Amino acid sequence: MLKPRMGSVLLSLLLSGILAPEWSTSALATQSTGGPKVDVTLPQKSGSVRFMVVGDTGTGGSAQRKLAETMVAAYGKFPFEFVLMVGDNLYGSERPKDYQEKFEEPYKPLLDAGVKFYAALGNHDEPQQRHYERFNMKGERYYSFKIKDVKFFALDSTYMSPEQLKWIEEELKGSNEDWKICFFHHPIYSSGGRHGSDVELRKVLEPLFVQYGVDAVFAGHEHFYERLKPQKQIYYFTSGAGGKLRKGDLTRGSPLTAAGFDQGQSFMLIEITGDEMHFQTLTTSGATVDKGTAVRREKLRSQQNLATEAAPPSKRPADSTSRSDKTKSSNGSTAGSE
Repeated sequence: MLKPRMGSVLLSLLLSGILAPEWSTSALATQSTGGPKVDVTLPQKSGSVRFMVVGDTGTGGSAQRKLAETMVAAYGKFPFEFVLMVGDNLYGSERPKDYQEKFEEPYKPLLDAGVKFYAALGNHDEPQQRHYERFNMKGERYYSFKIKDVKFFALDSTYMSPEQLKWIEEELKGSNEDWKICFFHHPIYSSGGRHGSDVELRKVLEPLFVQYGVDAVFAGHEHFYERLKPQKQIYYFTSGAGGKLRKGDLTRGSPLTAAGFDQGQSFMLIEITGDEMHFQTLTTSGATVDKGTAVRREKLRSQQNLATEAAPPSKRPADSTSRSDKTKSSNGSTAGSE
């Protein structure tokens, strides 16, 4: 349910950036290294696209702030250019001081350094957030942007209207970038006990993702980290433990899970270079709970085609898509994979 919209002049000034705090110009690289110890293992190649992914952040509480300290330490080792926020950016009230306490203060060192935050709306978010300058939504509930040869598509998964579906189809169809990455709040594949896969959302989005060559999808909503086994050659990640946490909610033994962590807050570091997307997931203590490399979908297809042509008929590789998905939809019922 939507919260009442704020109509005060003060909020309007904040959203427009007029009342935004004046940020210092000091570089993070020169700040004290007394925070969490972080070992970033990403390749850090010249010309790569570097960013962070985090969701369900906006509590303003100590867990969010402690994780933010680790983000700052990670930035000192791996200067990422921007952040994808996968929804639930502000919990509870959304007064001007809430924007400050739940976003600006925890991430002030990153904002000082010029890191841009691109937000998607979650089910706890007031649509008015789209006018807040530092979320870089440009007044839209769904939007796209390009960084080098990577195209990003932010969706409003809470209100998936026909107009939005038409928009994303046209955007994906018209994109010629090497990488296509979508981010939104509700995961269409998930091993969460509380929510699970949003099957209804999957029915309308997955065909478009498959048809138009989406490479990776980032979501939140589940208050844990999960990397899913590739579905129809698409990589899915859930990073919803940026502030909230639901300990023990990740279903053990799920056929969908490639890796997961539900014992503490976490965030992801991503580096895209050429046909590879390298990822590393870090906790508040700076520990790495997952890392690896994903291959661009078109490159993966060409490799599989070559393998198929070279292999004897009896040994040709089978479709790697999981057929054992049996997780909860948004209404709590169970449904099999399409």
